[in-house]
Amino acid sequence: MKTLIIVPAYNEEESLPGVIRDLRENIRFADILVVNDGSRDATARTAEEMGVVVVSLPFNLGIGGAMQAGYLYAEQGGYDIAVQFDGDGQHLAGEIEKLLRQINEGSADLVVGSRFLKRGRYNASVFRKIGIWIFSAVLSRILGMPVTDSTSGFRAANRRVITFFSRTYPDDYPEVEALVLLHKAKMRIAEVPVSMRERTGGRSSITPIRSAYYMIKVLLAIFIDLLKK
Repeated sequence: MKTLIIVPAYNEEESLPGVIRDLRENIRFADILVVNDGSRDATARTAEEMGVVVVSLPFNLGIGGAMQAGYLYAEQGGYDIAVQFDGDGQHLAGEIEKLLRQINEGSADLVVGSRFLKRGRYNASVFRKIGIWIFSAVLSRILGMPVTDSTSGFRAANRRVITFFSRTYPDDYPEVEALVLLHKAKMRIAEVPVSMRERTGGRSSITPIRSAYYMIKVLLAIFIDLLKK
């Protein structure tokens, strides 16, 4: 199946070379797209020098805008599968096959790689753990299935989801809300256990204050989505 790896990147010049090398070594059949989300460093130039396709947004839109740009590229390019793969080095390219397996079998429309279905090297901060637990509890109730890693940005989508997300995708912090939208659209969602590591470069923008803001904003967005027809 024609597969695209979407790498949203904001100020990731330090980690991006390792990410691209990891993808090329492990997923040789897929194309790589780096969505430069208005970076202020050499993210775009770094990706271009490594020979991958780069789409540069004129200013920072956040992960939601970057991913929708990637899905639109995938939809217009006729891709059957799109994989979201962060540019900070946390994800392991060797784990992508686990996500693709269920897509290829037709058992799910979107497959999420979960850090918490098995014990691994990834250790989240206390504030992040609290947020993940709250979101997972809420989503498990809404989706009617166990959700262990609602904020994971490691995902594989089939053509149906690609088309859906190319037209509508949540802003700001989209991972949690996107699952609710897919559920309402009667898409099938699954989780598979994957290993992740700490970011290999740069610095996370998630602070305790931003974590609290994030939780409140996303929970409100979820409940508004549920009220919409």
